[in-house]
Amino acid sequence: MIGNPTRFDLREAAAMADGFEDKLGYFQAITGIEDPDLCTDILSAHNWDLELAIASITSNAPSSSSAAAAANPFPAAASSSAPTPAVVAGPAPGIAWRIVTLPFYVVSGAVGLGFWIAGGVLNRTIGILGYLASPRGAEGDRLIPVSDSTAEAGDFVAAFERDYPADTRPRFAAEGFMDALLRAQREFKLMLVYLHSPEHPDVPAFCEGTLCSPPVVAFLTENFVVWGGSIRREEGFKMSNSLKASRFPFCAIVMATDNQRIALLHQIEGPKPPEEMLTLLQRVFEECAPSLIAARIESEERRNNQRLREEQDAAYRAALEADQARERQLKEEEDRLKREAEEAERKRKEEEEALARAAHEAAEKEAALTRRRQEKAMALGAEPDKGPNVTRVLVRFPTGERKERRFDCTTTISSLYDYVDSLGCLEAENYTLVSNFPRVTYGSEKHSLTLKEAGLHPQASLFVEIDS
Repeated sequence: MIGNPTRFDLREAAAMADGFEDKLGYFQAITGIEDPDLCTDILSAHNWDLELAIASITSNAPSSSSAAAAANPFPAAASSSAPTPAVVAGPAPGIAWRIVTLPFYVVSGAVGLGFWIAGGVLNRTIGILGYLASPRGAEGDRLIPVSDSTAEAGDFVAAFERDYPADTRPRFAAEGFMDALLRAQREFKLMLVYLHSPEHPDVPAFCEGTLCSPPVVAFLTENFVVWGGSIRREEGFKMSNSLKASRFPFCAIVMATDNQRIALLHQIEGPKPPEEMLTLLQRVFEECAPSLIAARIESEERRNNQRLREEQDAAYRAALEADQARERQLKEEEDRLKREAEEAERKRKEEEEALARAAHEAAEKEAALTRRRQEKAMALGAEPDKGPNVTRVLVRFPTGERKERRFDCTTTISSLYDYVDSLGCLEAENYTLVSNFPRVTYGSEKHSLTLKEAGLHPQASLFVEIDS
């Protein structure tokens, strides 16, 4: 009687490690115990050591044991010295399927258990890759690595071809059982498992006359993935124990299901003529064909939907990228136009400011000239009346304009320049007064001379020459 240790919370187990859930599911598949709380208690009592927990259930299977009764909830015939097998029957397309409860991922080791648990109670619930119990620590307890399984399958194929060199023979998968099963699932085919017993007297005739029969080979090639194993080798031996092969030659038809389990469809035990073998294969295939066709159609629909989604996503991304590119172009154009407008505005303001500065400077200059003319006109004083000491001066400008004024004969030459400046008839600031006959230049060195001293009294005619 199994004790009732402290209940292990499955949520805590899931939080601790995903491997606990895998062990729980594997334990249920091996033992057939459906109550998850009971399985959790058993695993907890053995410190979650999966081998110890299974051994505690499988090493002794008395009929009065409540644990054994819980482990075999489905009635089936079995010997008293072996674990009670359980057959799960369920409706299928015209055939009673016996569902294998061992999940794919546990068998393949992909979820991290890291080893195969040998010695489980894999009975006619048919844990396809489970194995009969063997003494702990024995060679059979060890996991067969994928590479070893593949090598074993390759050795079997080579030996079969050597022993039966027929023109036609089944195309045995040169890979491990699990890889072959997954390939059958991908290709939407059934899988024929052939267990080879080299010493059995009926095997040679069955292999030569039935398995290598052209109609059988053609039908298998078209509709099945064929996997074979010798019961002399480890994987083939364990498969024979798992399938409870009692007569040879032995074949089993299996298929993968959508819930990550395996369905045992039919077992063929003992020698069969090729006609009967072909009839059995055709019957099972026809009964399963609707399911295979539906699975293929569903898979194709998923692929088509996935491809359609990918195409739609690609079209959406392309359209989005095109829209983004147009938006970038529009923004770049807007930014360019904005920069050009800002540059034009800046230049316009600079030109306006330059014009304003020039106008201001011109106005200031003009005002300064006006003030200077006024100052010089005021400095000249009033024009004297005619008299013996008054000099009459005529000034001719480059424009042809003439100006005349009377000056006291003691007035200096610089006063004549002040007079010309006060008139405002010249835009040039640098000029020189000259006389033609004789030509005399009245430059800065003569500004201090009086008109009389310069020989301009009583009258003089002067020209304005612009300095170059």
